[in-house]
Amino acid sequence: MNFPVNRVSVLALLLVPLFSACSRSDEPEPPRSAEAVAATPATAATGPVVKVYKTPTCGCCSKWVDHLRDEGFRVESVDLDDLTEIKRQQGVPRELASCHTAVVDGYAVEGHVPADVIRKLLSERPEVRGIAVPGMPMGSPGMEGPYKDDYEVFTFDENGPRDVYAIR
Repeated sequence: MNFPVNRVSVLALLLVPLFSACSRSDEPEPPRSAEAVAATPATAATGPVVKVYKTPTCGCCSKWVDHLRDEGFRVESVDLDDLTEIKRQQGVPRELASCHTAVVDGYAVEGHVPADVIRKLLSERPEVRGIAVPGMPMGSPGMEGPYKDDYEVFTFDENGPRDVYAIR
């Protein structure tokens, strides 16, 4: 077969390896044993689905979704332009609001709650409506940065905030 050769096709053939190199790491990933792979939370995505409601442009919300997936949760992400109604339906108190709201196994999870605290919630099954990390504390999952704020995870019910459930 003969293909026509022109400057554009030659240039494309020369540039493809250059651009594909930008998406690769030069350092190879170390080999992992079968036991190490099996122990990785991401390979054990079982249990209830975490349904996350977020706005389509929220980068830290997407990073929090990645955190949950990396920790082995099955996640369904739903993009909405306005989360007001979801927060109202889930009973999230205004003073505990954050940038995204999730629902898992009957509980509301508001904001940048770490995966291990969600596991604790699902294991202990306290009589609350949900848990929340208000605002967007630096260093919480999805809000990684140059420093880490101390922050609290609160429980809440229909009467509002209740207790500190975890301290990070």
